[in-house]
Formats: sequence, C-alpha cells, structure tokens
Amino acid sequence: MVSQTTNVAGTMGYMPPEYEITGKATKESDIYRFGVVLLEIACGRKSVEIIKTNPSERSSVNWVWELYGTQKHLEAADPSQGMDFDDQLVECLMIVGLWCAHPDCKLRPSIEKAIRVLQFDSSLPILPSKMPVFTYQSPANVRPTAAPLIPPS
Repeated sequence: MVSQTTNVAGTMGYMPPEYEITGKATKESDIYRFGVVLLEIACGRKSVEIIKTNPSERSSVNWVWELYGTQKHLEAADPSQGMDFDDQLVECLMIVGLWCAHPDCKLRPSIEKAIRVLQFDSSLPILPSKMPVFTYQSPANVRPTAAPLIPPS
C-alpha cells in the first residue's frame, strides 16, 4: 500500500516557506530548520510564540531579522543569560541562524559554510537589513520536443 499525503505536515516555525507550497523536503529545508534551531539557542525561546503584546514577535526568524535591520539583534539574546553572554558568539549564532533561514532557499548556505562561520573560520555574512519577501517560481513547464520528421529520401 502506498501512502499518500494530501496536506503539508510539519512543525510550525520549522517549515521553510517553499515547503508549504511544494510539500517536498530538501537539503535547503534542512538548512532552514538548522537556522531556526540556532535562533532558538541564541534567543532562549521557541521558534514560534504567540505574544499578545507584539504580534511581530510571533516568528523568531521575523523578530530577529527585524532587530538585525536596526542593529539591535543582540536585544533578542536569551534573557536567562543576563549580561554574562559572549556578544560575539550570540551575534554569530543569530546571523548564521538568519542566513540559514533565508526566505530564498538558493541564498541559504551549505552546512559546511555555516559551520565554518560558527567556528569563526569564515567571516559573518552580510544580510539585507529587511527580511526578503518570499517568492516562489514554479519550475518552467518543459515539454519534451518531438524529433523532427524527416521525409524518406
């Protein structure tokens, strides 16, 4: 018996935008999830929280990217750490987390590139100050071309 899924299944906050349309997991969707986990570690909060006072804080990706755009992303650091956290490490976790959770799956890093930055072997990426808007382009409808008919000679 073949299993069929009619709805996208996954945990809110961990599903990349393209997965909600295609329903297909890829290595890029794994990178997205990795980025969300990095943000959870840095911020000490779940990937999605319903916060009545500020609806924009619902998604950690949106919230941290908004703070990043105003250069206040360290304000999202885990409050349980008080002021005893390593600014450079937390900033690295946040920026690599945003990079991995980029709305455009083609602009997400490979896991190797992300790890090199996390190990401080490569410099931090420069991200846009505003979170890019997700756009999806379906693959072009490619029709196989028929072989030209060659009349017999």
